[in-house]
Amino acid sequence: MLKQPFLLKKIAMLRQLGRAWIALLIIPFMAVAAQAAEYEEGVHYTRLAKQVRTQDPSKVEVVEMFGYWCPHCNNFERYLEPWKKKLGDQAYFKHIPVVFRPNQTEFAKAYYIAKALGVEDKTHSGLFSLIHRQRQWINNKEQLGEFFANYGVDEASFNKVYNSFSINSQLSSGNKKASAYQITGVPSLVVNGKYLVSAESAGSQRNMLKVVDYLIAKERAEL
Repeated sequence: MLKQPFLLKKIAMLRQLGRAWIALLIIPFMAVAAQAAEYEEGVHYTRLAKQVRTQDPSKVEVVEMFGYWCPHCNNFERYLEPWKKKLGDQAYFKHIPVVFRPNQTEFAKAYYIAKALGVEDKTHSGLFSLIHRQRQWINNKEQLGEFFANYGVDEASFNKVYNSFSINSQLSSGNKKASAYQITGVPSLVVNGKYLVSAESAGSQRNMLKVVDYLIAKERAEL
């Protein structure tokens, strides 16, 4: 026959275990609630007036609207690049260069040309460095061709794509996306064609990515 003190100890242990399991169940919900309270629509991010179609509706899309000419975009790279490497299968990421003024067009072309020629990994940081460290500007086709030549792109390959239908179509599409996303400054991040995040709304460039992480989780839960 079991003694009463032993039974009392058992009951006490079971109660403690019960509390522990309840805590384990409640903590994740508390974390989500706290995060939801931390990042509020209309405060830390903006819902677009009209949702913009994404490339793959089965996944969450994150788009950076940027400009090589922009010092803030250059600074944002130190946060964005490590974050992109940790993104995994949670979402897919895209760059879209923004053109606010005619003298920024060559830089937008540079991005699409680099993608077409398969040298984006090399030229992306190279263009930021050219402008913000070496203090050089690209004003025309010749200067842009010289830049690509430094990365092993021959003149014939560059000339073939520079004014191609594909490059011009991507430029046009990028301009339309910037308008649809209501972009007034860069860098800006757009999540799933629904939400716009800026350093101003998030509080800092580093916080932009925290808000985006929250929105990715929100969108994944609704897929």
